[in-house]
Amino acid sequence: MNRYQKRARLFAATLSGLAGFVDAIGFVESGGFFVSFMSGNSTRFGVGLAASLSHAALAGGLILAFVAGVAGGSLVGHAAGERRPGAVLLAIAIVLFGAAAVGLGGWHFTALGLTAVAMGAENAIFEREGEVRIGLTYMTGSLVRAGQGLAGMVLGRPAGDWPWYMVLWGGFVAGAAAGAAAHPEVGLSALFAAGGIALALALVANRLVRAAA
Repeated sequence: MNRYQKRARLFAATLSGLAGFVDAIGFVESGGFFVSFMSGNSTRFGVGLAASLSHAALAGGLILAFVAGVAGGSLVGHAAGERRPGAVLLAIAIVLFGAAAVGLGGWHFTALGLTAVAMGAENAIFEREGEVRIGLTYMTGSLVRAGQGLAGMVLGRPAGDWPWYMVLWGGFVAGAAAGAAAHPEVGLSALFAAGGIALALALVANRLVRAAA
């Protein structure tokens, strides 16, 4: 693996950490809903339809916001061309700053919706030809690939890339731990830090693009 690939993978793991950080803040703030993990919200939506329509409404709203973020991130990335990662991250930073500001104003559910938009957009960073190459805000695929890699080793096949997917998972978990620790101290204001990280990563992304050129 060349130096650029290693840097790109470290960059992806950092992005995964950002997603974990934001998701943990949303999870704690909402009392058990997600802003990046839509499989969990889909389960909560289905359970809510049977047990609590208010929960179904919150889960459904977050799902719609996430899908809107994916679409918006894809459009921003398409317009940016080769500078897709930096442009999408800049958009994410703006949305996260907005979510933090709205949260300070007491509009907590609006803030949660904006964070879901930002997390949806994050999945467009590594999009190519309409397909997401690396899932950054959900870890099921990474764990599946890790399990497949372990099975392959038992069968005598090369190890492949499965350790990298565990690094991606580890980045998400570390970010979630940091977000859970930050929320009791500063609440949704922690999203200002998330926006700052996204902005810094936008600059890193532009450097990676230049290095790959």
